[in-house]
Amino acid sequence: MRITRLQLRNVRRHNDLDLALAPGLTVVRGPNESGKSTIQRAIELALTRRVTSGSGDLDGMRSWGAAEDDRPWVRVEFEQEDEDGVRTGALEKAFRGPKGTVKLDVDGESITDPARADEVVAELTGIPSEGFFRSTASVRHHELDGLQRDEGALRDRLQASISGADRGTSRARKKLERAVYDLNTKGDKNPGRIKAAEASLAEATAAQRNGEAALAQLERDRDTLAQARDDRTVAEAELTEQRSMLEKARLAERLISERDQAQERFERYSTAVDVSKQIEALEASHPSSNGLPALREALAKVRAADIRIREINAALAGEVEVTFELKAPTPRAWRPTAIAAVLLILMALGLFGAGQFGLLPRDLGDIEIPGLGISVPAIGVLAGILVLAGAVLALIGRRQRIRAQDVRRNKDLRAQEIERRLRGRSMLEQELQMEEVTMTNLLAALELPDLAAVENLVAAEEAHIGNIIRLRAQLEGLVGREPTETLPDLRDRGALDIEQKRGALEALGPIAHEPRARERLEVAVTDAERAVSLARDTEAQAKARVEQNAVDAEEVAGYAEKATVWAEQLELLQRRGRVYDAALNALDAAERATIRTATRYLERRMVTDLDRVTAGRYRRVQVDDENLALRVYAPERGDWVDVSSLSQGTLDTVYLAARIGLVRLVTGDRRPPLVLDDPFVTLDDERATRALDLLREVSNDFQVIYLTTSDRYDAKADAVVVLEGPTATTPDATPDSGVPAELVKS
Repeated sequence: MRITRLQLRNVRRHNDLDLALAPGLTVVRGPNESGKSTIQRAIELALTRRVTSGSGDLDGMRSWGAAEDDRPWVRVEFEQEDEDGVRTGALEKAFRGPKGTVKLDVDGESITDPARADEVVAELTGIPSEGFFRSTASVRHHELDGLQRDEGALRDRLQASISGADRGTSRARKKLERAVYDLNTKGDKNPGRIKAAEASLAEATAAQRNGEAALAQLERDRDTLAQARDDRTVAEAELTEQRSMLEKARLAERLISERDQAQERFERYSTAVDVSKQIEALEASHPSSNGLPALREALAKVRAADIRIREINAALAGEVEVTFELKAPTPRAWRPTAIAAVLLILMALGLFGAGQFGLLPRDLGDIEIPGLGISVPAIGVLAGILVLAGAVLALIGRRQRIRAQDVRRNKDLRAQEIERRLRGRSMLEQELQMEEVTMTNLLAALELPDLAAVENLVAAEEAHIGNIIRLRAQLEGLVGREPTETLPDLRDRGALDIEQKRGALEALGPIAHEPRARERLEVAVTDAERAVSLARDTEAQAKARVEQNAVDAEEVAGYAEKATVWAEQLELLQRRGRVYDAALNALDAAERATIRTATRYLERRMVTDLDRVTAGRYRRVQVDDENLALRVYAPERGDWVDVSSLSQGTLDTVYLAARIGLVRLVTGDRRPPLVLDDPFVTLDDERATRALDLLREVSNDFQVIYLTTSDRYDAKADAVVVLEGPTATTPDATPDSGVPAELVKS
């Protein structure tokens, strides 16, 4: 895990801090009280402490002057490298006791359960607990030699690095020793369990015979249970075998289906390859070098010229006849009639108006209409007669005008006909020559003798293109829009698939060729499952009889079979004592083997790192398998010396190398960040530089966050973060501040 960003709120002096960290070596520099150790502690809490923890040290982590509801809050963004590449994630924790919240985003999953989040973080870092982290990957400058002071913890961590457990053997050893003491104590006032069982057995010897029958029954039940277990094991083995054969039969069916599909695909692509070759051959052998549209256009022009030539020849075949009419009827003029009609109507209107205005004599009288007994004025009758006569003349004039227009139109048509018929024969002959020249040129361009040849060529080209279109449609029906150049490769792939499926079928053996093998094996599997179920039921019944048998300490006491009970309990306790002794011995042996493996690993890792930091002064290291004491070979003495006799700077160097080796050992393939709080404070400049070079090399595998007050490491770092120190000062005391006057004066 490599932390790329760290955010803190309400954590001691950091009310709101946001740091960007390099994946390699990051130097966090600042003066005293700038909050470097707070950053280290915040990383420890984020990676190891559960958010619901109610420990009092969390209240001490609150910023001074923070609001009552404000609690420490830490957020880290990280990168995790594994076989699948680099994954990114984020971890956010708000420490509020039972109300604490956590959010872990990793692999597209958002985890809010505290226990689950801590479990995933431990898996990512390889660090199972806070104590583990503080004694391995998180180092303060004043506790480098803490490993020597906590031998039991180191043993536990070394053992855990080998076994993969998150707890060591020290607690198990103490429990075993306490259990052995409880079993074997011989004192009268506080007898052990074995002695108490022996006493009870002596008191209950008379009841022993009653327990033997129960033991015999228990033995028979156990024999029955053992036989039932054997039967169940055989049935399960048979079921496993039948299922394996069924899977092979199903695989064979699938392979046969895939082989048939590959065969169909091969035949289809083979046909497609043949069709594509036919298309290529047809494309290269057109009947005409001209395209079909050009041929059709030329055929249309040749046909048009041929038709026109025929028409002109037909026209020239007969004589041009013109018929003249010597006399045409002349229609009468319509204008005089129309003028007369208008004059009569005007006279009638004038007469009527004069009568109305009294311009005519009044003695003209009235005219009586016979049969009606009605009399009308004579002037009105005269005006009506004039109007009627004008209307008749107007109708006659309109008919004369229509007849004159028809006569004129017939004259124009006869003139046009005469003009058309009188066109010269020379013009038709000239047009005939032009059409013949046009047809000759078209046939010459096509290199054909006549219209029939042109029609035959167009028909041949249309049939040729029709064949190409048909073949292309067939090809598209076979392979769709697949490029033709890929068809041979696809055909070859189909053939390869056929061979592969055939080979796979042959590898399956006779089951691949057996007809209806799957159906037969499905029936066999069903029968085997039924047999397994029956065997399990038989075993369960036998086990129930064994469990219900009243042969243990409580049941025998209830049936007054105390002798048998205490005898069994005594035997059990004695066996437990032997088991405890054997466990202690095995634990000692395993611990020695574990420590030996771990110490050899530490020695190999420490030799390289110590040689580099001390510039070759100390090239040999020993880690004692019993007490984990560290020794180095001193060149001046020519012998091994305990590291406690060396200078503080050398001692810090040795234990720093041990810490780095221990981190590599206990985390396995995981890479937790290394947080170092100025471990080189006791080293001189040269050793500090070499030690930092070592850390820079370590940063290729582990992210290193180096906290320091010095700027001598800035040049080696991938990133440098500078923290500001506190600037507030205590104000001077005044007489009004409550300070005694003598102190103010002083």
